[in-house]
Amino acid sequence: MARVKLIIPQQSIASVQIPVRITDINYGNHMGNDSLVSIIHEARVQWLAKYNYTELNIDGTGLIMSDLAVEYRAEVFYGDTLTVNISATEISSIGFELYYHIFNQHNKEIAKAKTGMVCYNYEVKKVAAVPAGLIRILQAV
Repeated sequence: MARVKLIIPQQSIASVQIPVRITDINYGNHMGNDSLVSIIHEARVQWLAKYNYTELNIDGTGLIMSDLAVEYRAEVFYGDTLTVNISATEISSIGFELYYHIFNQHNKEIAKAKTGMVCYNYEVKKVAAVPAGLIRILQAV
């Protein structure tokens, strides 16, 4: 079986800490795979908020996630605090890739993830150019 293998860029553009909630825990008494996807979403939202952006408004442009890949490395438990390091690559005229390298409070690698992000104008329902301000943030390493 072919497995997802992600190579995380060395330079990160942000680091976010997120506590694991009881609602993130599944019947196996560890964090569910769906909760990890929510964690990286929360990390992305917090990162954007540092620049007064939202996923619906980055200088008038929104974001849509076009793809997602996750490489699970270790279990996560209630009470853990996760550090999500975010990096960016493949910046094009209409999108970019974000990578997430996730560790627990003991610096143990938990997961690697990648999301393809496309800029989108929700008013006219069309793909849009990456705003210049966001390009500067994505390239800030």
